Amino acid sequence: MEKIKINPEYKNQRLDVFLSNYLKISRKLALSAIDNALVLVDNMSKKPSYKLKGDEIVEYDLKIFEEKELVIKPWNVELDIKYEDDFLIVLNKPKNMLTHPSAYECENTLVNALLYHCGDKLSNSPEPNRRGIVHRLDKNTAGLILAAKTDEAAKSLREQIKTKKAKRKYLAIALGNFEQNEGIINKPLKHYMSDTVKMRVSDTIGAKEAITHYRVLEKFDGAALVELELKTGRTHQIRAHLAAINHPVFGDSLYGAKGYTIEKYRGIKTNEQVLESYYLSFTHPINNEIMTFELEPKDWDEDLIKVLKIMRGQK
Repeated sequence: MEKIKINPEYKNQRLDVFLSNYLKISRKLALSAIDNALVLVDNMSKKPSYKLKGDEIVEYDLKIFEEKELVIKPWNVELDIKYEDDFLIVLNKPKNMLTHPSAYECENTLVNALLYHCGDKLSNSPEPNRRGIVHRLDKNTAGLILAAKTDEAAKSLREQIKTKKAKRKYLAIALGNFEQNEGIINKPLKHYMSDTVKMRVSDTIGAKEAITHYRVLEKFDGAALVELELKTGRTHQIRAHLAAINHPVFGDSLYGAKGYTIEKYRGIKTNEQVLESYYLSFTHPINNEIMTFELEPKDWDEDLIKVLKIMRGQK
């Protein structure tokens, strides 16, 4: 059994929700593991709805992670395509959609949708579950994402992202009153303890360089609309960086927004973090044309539109 020492920040979180987020597994799998006594809290079995107290020891059996053969089936779902040719495709990914399949969620992902839409015209990958993928977005981060149809295009686009020649900008509602309207967050990141998902700022061995530029576009009482540009591409970089400067992304329970002390914003419900990939620029891998895409406000994620309206006092 592997052990996790629960920190106070997880207080009042449901056991199944915590396990799903912490181990990056589906909620369904977390429920099954708890029901089958593969998870113990202070050496006792608990219900999935058990509310963490913030000081327990949670143990889990590694059988949860027994490898399963991935069967990746095409998924017929409508895609919001912003551009497409024989070499690449640019899409507006909705929230609640994984970029690629995992051992426990292998049906309703962007890769499944691309397999249906593109068929065999999708770039290969050393990992079959990542066909076409050259960069990713978190499940609950909406917005522009780029995929490759040929291996040549994939190689070029990955290199552009790696060398920062491709530009990616995001919009977020960040909590707190910003003292500066613009700044650079240069803080190395590494995984939080044994967590396979959550990141934390650290200067210890294993931490990787992470740089985020932010610019405040609009201020509200206790929050702001912020534009962010990635200079590096670490897991959860924007979310971890904003939390590190005490401005967590609105709705981001993993990085402290749930416990933020602005009472008037607690009643606004969103599907996790209000974070949007709204700008993408790169060089076409074949004809060398500069390709730039920017989402119009009407195409923004529903959560971003809803929260902005409330903060602006609109109906």
